[in-house]
Amino acid sequence: MTSKPLKQIHLAAHFPGVNNTTVWSDPKAGSHIEFSSFAHFARTAERAKFDFLFLAEGLRLREQGGKIYDLDVVGRPDTFTVLAALAAVTEHLGLTGTINSTFNEPYEVARQFASLDHLSGGRSAWNVVTSWDAFTGENFRRGGFLPQEERYSRAKEFLATANELFDSWHGDEILADPARGVFLRDAKAGSFVHSGQHFDIHGQFNVPRSPQGRPVVFQAGDSEEGREFAASSADAIFSRYAALKEGQAFYTDVKNRLAKYGRRSDQLLILPAASFALADTDAEAEDLAREVRRQQVSGATALKHLEFVWNRDLSSYDPEGPLPDIDPDVSADHISKGRAQVRMYRDPLATAREWRELAAANNWSIRDLVINTGNRQTFVGSPTTIAKTINDYVQADASDGFILVPHITPTGLDDFADKVVPLLQEQGVFRTDYEGSTLRHHLGLEHPDAADDRAAS
Repeated sequence: MTSKPLKQIHLAAHFPGVNNTTVWSDPKAGSHIEFSSFAHFARTAERAKFDFLFLAEGLRLREQGGKIYDLDVVGRPDTFTVLAALAAVTEHLGLTGTINSTFNEPYEVARQFASLDHLSGGRSAWNVVTSWDAFTGENFRRGGFLPQEERYSRAKEFLATANELFDSWHGDEILADPARGVFLRDAKAGSFVHSGQHFDIHGQFNVPRSPQGRPVVFQAGDSEEGREFAASSADAIFSRYAALKEGQAFYTDVKNRLAKYGRRSDQLLILPAASFALADTDAEAEDLAREVRRQQVSGATALKHLEFVWNRDLSSYDPEGPLPDIDPDVSADHISKGRAQVRMYRDPLATAREWRELAAANNWSIRDLVINTGNRQTFVGSPTTIAKTINDYVQADASDGFILVPHITPTGLDDFADKVVPLLQEQGVFRTDYEGSTLRHHLGLEHPDAADDRAAS
């Protein structure tokens, strides 16, 4: 009986930015806007031989009760500007950016990604997302809001149109013959025509074929439409299922969808986000995890989080005291704007009852409840424990790797790079050096030209 070959683990780094993982109040925390923070983070990821760095997107500052939600780190520089700057201070690391398909136009986005691919020598990747709320759309023309089914319809056509633009150059058009004075072999290079439900454009794309042909495409949706979109069109999916059983179920479901689109299992990578608490021993790591969790959920943060469910101003309540005895306001207008978390609580009254029962059974305060019901670190332990757990999850097909989200910026990845990565390398499940120059090579993905040639044969 032959044993299953060891899978190679894919690792990436998510620059924390604006999210509930970040502990900006920690003395070790630095700026989330100064370029030195991005550069340090990227260089650490590259030193560890990670596949790529990932930037999320924030198109509007979140609000609560009509005011900017200042308990998060606020402000996020433009994705393309940051990634282009990082291309100059790294040599191998992939550069992945989240760009919205609801508010942008295919020509502009394709031009930006093709340019980034040239600047970086073939390291660009695009996380294709859709908008979910009219609040964010107020920053854009048309209000930017679309029903869910139309958002994915637009996203699919957006990506297909961008691919037509990328493919409008084949790669052999530039002759550059000084003796004949001929630069282009084909004067119609870059010509395109697209007519569809959402886009009706024609012209000439003005960026020649880039090293990867097309950027690597990520997708982050978890709905039925999102899973189908990923199975049909994405190279990797940014999953939220980092626990073993849930991860295996998601992995199996999405991978099983590939065949109907004529794709193989290895043509879509599944990479959950994962946080971690790393210390010299497992016991010390458990202590660190508890400390970090309390840093992440201050009293003020706990009250704000409870407002997601109660949809009321709870600032007069003591976060170290009991839960409110009033019921949530279930009116349509929500106190929290721009936060996806509010969608998690489909039935606020039922959630409030459940939380009151938990608090009573465990003698929890408001803050205790939020700490214990919120996100926890995915991996907690010594370097040996975390390395083993990551490898066990990947070999058990719970994922193809992980996108790590440290709680400190920009140095939060340093210990992982120095202490966990060498153990994975010793086990033979993670590279000791880069073997190729493009992100597609790091991820084991075919160049689109090769895939097209194979499909045509």
